[in-house]
Amino acid sequence: MNRKQITLVITISLILVTSCRSPKDLEFREFNNITLEKLGFAGAALKVDLTYYNPNNFGLELNRTDLDLFVDSIFLGHSSQDIQVAIPRRANFTIPLKIDLDMKNLLRNGLTSLFSKEIKVRLLGKVKVGKAGVYKTFNVDYISVQNFSLYK
Repeated sequence: MNRKQITLVITISLILVTSCRSPKDLEFREFNNITLEKLGFAGAALKVDLTYYNPNNFGLELNRTDLDLFVDSIFLGHSSQDIQVAIPRRANFTIPLKIDLDMKNLLRNGLTSLFSKEIKVRLLGKVKVGKAGVYKTFNVDYISVQNFSLYK
């Protein structure tokens, strides 16, 4: 092989190796637009926009979420939705999430958390993320302490 062919093979190999790296984890930024969609003794639904940052040099697409919500270690609800969200490269993006609340746990244990200044929020489950029609399921186990008050 001549010098040009060797350079071409090395260049193509480098491109393939760097493009096949697994993506970096998305970074949680904040909760926005928390609204109670429905409220009743049998159940309730909460809508919230989650803002994340994509530190990767490439865009992705979110295809599905299947998450459990815990507040101060108490199960409060579940979100399972098929959704198409474009995730731009090196930028913030928003995921609209609808959470079906477990009223029994909320009334029994969760109301005391709503009156504290800080609450520990945990999202546990799976998300399906991909690019160009190829998707992979990733486990999510995110814990954060959030400043929260009903008296803002």
